[in-house]
Amino acid sequence: MPLSWNEIRDRSVAFARDWKHAESEDADAKSFWDAFFDVFGVPRRRVASFERRVKKVDGRDGYIDLLWKGTLLVEHKSRGKDLERAHQQALDYFPGLKDRDLPRYVLVSDFARFRLYDLEAESDAPPYIEFKLAELPKRIKHFAFIAGYTPQTIREQDPVNIKAAETMGRLHDQLKAAGFVGHPLEVLLVRLLFCLFADDTGIFELQSFREWLETRTAEDGSDLGPRLAELFQVLNTPRDKRLRSLDEQLAAFEYINGRLFEETLPIAAFDAAMRAALLDCCALNWGAISPAIFGALFQSIMDPKARRNLGAHYTSERNILKLIKPLFLDDLWAEFERIKGNRARLLEFHKRLRQLNFLDPACGCGNFLVITYRELRLLELEVLRASVNLKDSRSARLFEANLHQQVSLNVDQFYGIEIEEFPAQIAQVALWLIDHQMNQKVAEEFGLYFARIPLTTSPHIHHANALRLDWNDVLPAERCSYVLGNPPFVGSKLLNDHQRAEMKAVVGHIPNSGTLDYVASWYVIAAQFMQNTSIDCALVSTNSITQGEQPGVLWSWLLGQGLKIRFAHRTFRWSNEARGMAAVHCVIVGFGYRVPERRTIFEYDDIRGEPHAIGAKNINPYLVDAPDVTLPSRQSPICRVPEIGIGNKPIDDGNYLFTSEEKIAFLKHEPQAAPYFRRWLGADEFINGYERWCL
Repeated sequence: MPLSWNEIRDRSVAFARDWKHAESEDADAKSFWDAFFDVFGVPRRRVASFERRVKKVDGRDGYIDLLWKGTLLVEHKSRGKDLERAHQQALDYFPGLKDRDLPRYVLVSDFARFRLYDLEAESDAPPYIEFKLAELPKRIKHFAFIAGYTPQTIREQDPVNIKAAETMGRLHDQLKAAGFVGHPLEVLLVRLLFCLFADDTGIFELQSFREWLETRTAEDGSDLGPRLAELFQVLNTPRDKRLRSLDEQLAAFEYINGRLFEETLPIAAFDAAMRAALLDCCALNWGAISPAIFGALFQSIMDPKARRNLGAHYTSERNILKLIKPLFLDDLWAEFERIKGNRARLLEFHKRLRQLNFLDPACGCGNFLVITYRELRLLELEVLRASVNLKDSRSARLFEANLHQQVSLNVDQFYGIEIEEFPAQIAQVALWLIDHQMNQKVAEEFGLYFARIPLTTSPHIHHANALRLDWNDVLPAERCSYVLGNPPFVGSKLLNDHQRAEMKAVVGHIPNSGTLDYVASWYVIAAQFMQNTSIDCALVSTNSITQGEQPGVLWSWLLGQGLKIRFAHRTFRWSNEARGMAAVHCVIVGFGYRVPERRTIFEYDDIRGEPHAIGAKNINPYLVDAPDVTLPSRQSPICRVPEIGIGNKPIDDGNYLFTSEEKIAFLKHEPQAAPYFRRWLGADEFINGYERWCL
């Protein structure tokens, strides 16, 4: 278990005092660094080695003073020596290291001074941080990466998310090519994802998973499958029930529980390349991964076509916040600001946060649930800060001593339904990962180690078909606070037979329901689920349900049940600006049975831009401030105009349709056909801006 920051700081004071007179590299350097790592409660020999031999730039042998693979390289000199020269010497070792062993940090020291280089720092950051030994207690948090408290700036567009997914993709492909497929492959990848994250974030002893792979498995990979099976069994076994003769490295791993490692899998056959791919995964900084989007990226590795444009396959945090802020988050923050000076009301508010339950009935990899949980934990952190500020010093010490009881929000407040098994597994693990990241924030805030291992609390993610399942079996309506999500976008004309049958069972009682898009089914079930409750719901939908003939079908029924629209985002472009991302034009509709205290329409001057909020007296099904009217479907015009027939409808099975590239290739063989090509423009071509041609 990592030490608290308070204990680390106390140890650093003693370390600075004990070593203030050291001078000789030869006599004291190794003892100095052993003691330095002990400040953080990390045995140096477990993570780093002395005198690692490598080939330098000039081809000669060099010896690295201390190397922690993938993390830290130390070059040590006697007191008073040139630190700039020591830094250059450290860089000379880089060509002799494998890519996955290259360190993020370079530290040079002469006992009296430390100079720390972060090779992944922001471009506008200073090249290094330098301070004296006596200042170490004040500067100790610069070495958070040693203690397992690395402060992470999680950015959804961070290339590390893409790189991590691609690296896992290579491992997936190799295992699949070897015949390890289906459910066992999916579970194995989810388990490895957890282990990689645990290795970098203090759930495991720092880098212990990587060290175990390197030292306890053969380089040819021949024993890696059985070894992983043994590790998974250990992670699923409480410490007091493990064999006393267990290998010491395995025995050091935490008991995880959460049923994540419960199932016995077939043993995968690895080779040297697969083992190398897994070690390449270990070399990445998994603490910087965003669980909010990595799940969708991770899922996309299962589809080689989707992987070619990984960045296009997740829902951006910005778009998720467009839904959850007006649904509940803005109101909670406003209430907190009103009561944060009142201790009793603050305590009651905190209790109410713990009682909130959220259901995403089309959760996919859990993006909406993960972001919702993260935002609630950030609010809870402010509640805890305010609580400590309102108490005297004695009460503050008591608060910190009972920190595990003070942090009350947990993943069991989150419920999801997902039709595919793999994303359902990812959603559950993603919620555990974001929980740990938020626990690290709490630890950093209060200077105390805080983690929830073993996993005694689990999110409620159900692998099921939301259109055939009673949502009350997942979360009884009387206990549900909010329903939210992004159900599938499938137009009424594009439904397959299975989806059409599902829709008929859900919306078949509504006249003219055959015109409705797939997403309408979630609206109808939500309306039935929410009856006689105070639940509020918000769903992302294609804008077609608020245009044309669908409002007269869907919303006439919804309004007839008594539903009222509380807020709405009018049409905007649903994308993350990734190259090749198909343009989907969406709306967000927030609704419930209660009469809203206020109504808000979010309008866009530019569908790619940011919305501005406009208060409304009423929001009708066309998302305008006007009375609740819907236009019924008509089969004939209301005045003397030509009747509209069907639009362009190719029925040639695509044989006469050409992309621009296909047209060019065709004309090379048949140049005289040029006059017979005509530009083909349908809705898809118009919206997404690409060309097709008809011969």
